[in-house]
Amino acid sequence: MKHFIIQNPFLSQPESVSSDSLKSASLGQLTGLRLAVKDLFHMQGLPTTAGNPTWLATHPTPNSTAPSVVTLMANGAEFVGKTITDELAYSLNGQNIHYGTPENPVTPNRLPGGSTSGSAVAVSLGLADIGLGTDTGGSIRVPASYQGLFGLRPTHGAISAEHLVALAPSFDTVGWVTKHLDVLEKTAQVLLPLSTSDWSKNNTFKRVLVVDNLFRQVAHQQALQDVLAAWRHDGKLSSEERFVIDTDKWQTSATFRTLQGREIQREHGQWIAEVDPDFATDIAQRFDWCQTLSEADESAALRQRALFTEWLTDALDGAVLLLPTTPGLAPLFSASEEDLAEYRHQLMDLTAIAGLAGLPQLHLPVCELEGAPCGLSLVGPKGSDLALIEYAKSLLE
Repeated sequence: MKHFIIQNPFLSQPESVSSDSLKSASLGQLTGLRLAVKDLFHMQGLPTTAGNPTWLATHPTPNSTAPSVVTLMANGAEFVGKTITDELAYSLNGQNIHYGTPENPVTPNRLPGGSTSGSAVAVSLGLADIGLGTDTGGSIRVPASYQGLFGLRPTHGAISAEHLVALAPSFDTVGWVTKHLDVLEKTAQVLLPLSTSDWSKNNTFKRVLVVDNLFRQVAHQQALQDVLAAWRHDGKLSSEERFVIDTDKWQTSATFRTLQGREIQREHGQWIAEVDPDFATDIAQRFDWCQTLSEADESAALRQRALFTEWLTDALDGAVLLLPTTPGLAPLFSASEEDLAEYRHQLMDLTAIAGLAGLPQLHLPVCELEGAPCGLSLVGPKGSDLALIEYAKSLLE
């Protein structure tokens, strides 16, 4: 079966089911804002496909709703539909051979980014204001970058991940994309715990660490340097320090992928062995690869993760990181599987930095290359989520 593009990012919408659980509060901080929900989140009375028809056929319709969805709707957000995801969220491309690949509205010849593809496209099309999704290895940050949206991967564990289909629990994070930073902030104020507000009361970003070596490695380096130069001219990077993250030394991608793979095997290995799901070739190959990882592989990766996390946590004391979100533009829809696999490794070198350490990362759509959106990210200490948003506002005002 081949990939095919579709214009509708929704799988199911409220009119397809009658349930009081899908009704939003009449008044709240998010009243007037429309909510698209990635089809990994369980919602009472609506089937969860997790992007795969075999999953749908082997799992019952949920009888409860994910807490994050409940919270958003209790604060007035209007649920407008569940959206397409890559299969079990195990891809960053935004492709799905079963339900279709949502067309990237910004650059239709390029991939939308995944796995939160449908929610991001719904926001890009103006069909939703908040695109709720998950981010394990980049599934909020990547579609945000490819479609010119704001995207927040919060501090790992800050928001409940209950009642959704897990991929790799020690990395799985509830996040969201928006067109406007104020909408992203309102959503954060509703979803994030009070502890993230406490961080701002007790801490400040005294230093701005610009990860200079990573900026020099990406395709849109000149566009990013122009943005940084403008911020410097306006005095917004007065506490700037040059910083280096050697992703080869720290083996960020390999370490992340090994730990992710072992967790995936524990989560889904038995189900895959029992039902032999119909997966796209690249997805199937990744699940097969997970089976080859050993306990020794995991132990070595855990040690590497601990060393990297300790180093980065110390470096981020009172500081915020500025780094590229992706290696460049969204890949072309026509890119070969080999090219996509190579790009994925480059991409995960970047996304694994915050992922390994469980840190919040906020993507800012601040530039373009060849008419396609790209940008950079802010990464802060654990719990600094709301402070990152405040800092982003100061940069963009």
